[in-house]
Amino acid sequence: MGADGRKAALTLLSELEQNRHTNLDQLLETRKKSDHDVPRRDRALRQALVFGVLRTRNRLDWIIRHHSKTPFRKIDPIIKNILRLGIYQLLCMDRIPASAAVNTAVELAKGAAAPWTVKFVNGLLRNVARDPEAVRFPDMSSDPVQALSVRKSLPKWMVARWLARWGQEECVRLCATLNAIPPLSLRTNTLMTTRLDLIESLKSVSSEVTPTPHSPEGIALQGMHTELTAMPGFTAGAFQVQDEAAQLIAHCLTLKPGQRVLDACAGLGGKTGHIAQLLENRGYIMALDTAGRKLAALQKEMQRLGVTIVKTARHDWRIPADPAVLGIFDRVLLDAPCSGLGVLRRNPDTRWQRTALDLKRFAGRQQVFLNHMAPLVKPGGLLVYAVCSMEPEENEQVVQHFLNQNKNFNQVAISMEAVHAQAALTGADRCLRTFPHRHAMDGFFAASLQRRI
Repeated sequence: MGADGRKAALTLLSELEQNRHTNLDQLLETRKKSDHDVPRRDRALRQALVFGVLRTRNRLDWIIRHHSKTPFRKIDPIIKNILRLGIYQLLCMDRIPASAAVNTAVELAKGAAAPWTVKFVNGLLRNVARDPEAVRFPDMSSDPVQALSVRKSLPKWMVARWLARWGQEECVRLCATLNAIPPLSLRTNTLMTTRLDLIESLKSVSSEVTPTPHSPEGIALQGMHTELTAMPGFTAGAFQVQDEAAQLIAHCLTLKPGQRVLDACAGLGGKTGHIAQLLENRGYIMALDTAGRKLAALQKEMQRLGVTIVKTARHDWRIPADPAVLGIFDRVLLDAPCSGLGVLRRNPDTRWQRTALDLKRFAGRQQVFLNHMAPLVKPGGLLVYAVCSMEPEENEQVVQHFLNQNKNFNQVAISMEAVHAQAALTGADRCLRTFPHRHAMDGFFAASLQRRI
């Protein structure tokens, strides 16, 4: 039992390393159809192994280096992932016997390497199993960047910038939070039901169902007893999966029924659906994206939610849009493509795909997108800029760059009248900021930009 789950985990980890232009979500999406034939226990094991290894990779590699006489850089990438999987099971999965972890890793190695490499895998893993406390990790007092990078499995450049910004105590809390498994967060579709009714219906399929403290539509679930699509209310469109921080973004638009709204980078429609329910399904939403497959999925999702006011079209925001064709809007939401460093707890693969140079690259694109959207905002209307990033290069620096180039816009205070404890989430600069370690939600930033009348 579990051999197929381990093999599938190895395949996913190897594909992620071979192709920096893909991500774990995309790889899992491509497997949805074939997953119907895979036993649920194997799928669960695959998921646990992949996410676990990605969350602990630096720590696992430190252990490999300690036990290996072969220099780490010379170990074949597939063998590295086999060792990571084996060590993760030995040290982090109590329910898996050590013999099973070692033997299945050896079997995976037999299918990928020469006999002497198989012996290397077997010997290294047996040494780890024999003495799991043998490895000494870097010392926090002498080298906190190296220590946190290894102990919390994050790239050094991330740790260094967070240490400089927040200090050691808060940086440690952030790193620990990014490695914790977050709850499943849902947003009630108020076009179909109420949060209280949805909470009651979900108690039968979850160990713990609680309302979120800030979002008035949010629900957090722990200990799921069934798959998402089998949950009460899913088929009827009673909810969407969405982190609490992401649920706050549509509230930043201060929506009223009847308004024209542009969701400029709509993706799969998480925020599109929320905008529609805050408009009470009255008004007009134009949802744009570069990917036709995403827009097709968005349209299906709107049908499930009972939303009828959304029109979709493809557009690349590197190119200006013509207001005479698209029209102008009361509200424009740019949920911009970004580094994604605020959602590392949900997307652990991102930490190994990003570099410090990416922040500048994303910021440049964000600035271009904002400039191209500005003419589509009505006089007196709002352009809300949002990213799932906590980094200044993608946050206030992008906003300031836009204001410097667009003198007909002012920054105004984020207003979320329906959101609880707003003061805890907005500061003196009038922006929305959420942090995983402070607010138990993803890291998001939002600013509201108003076109002058």
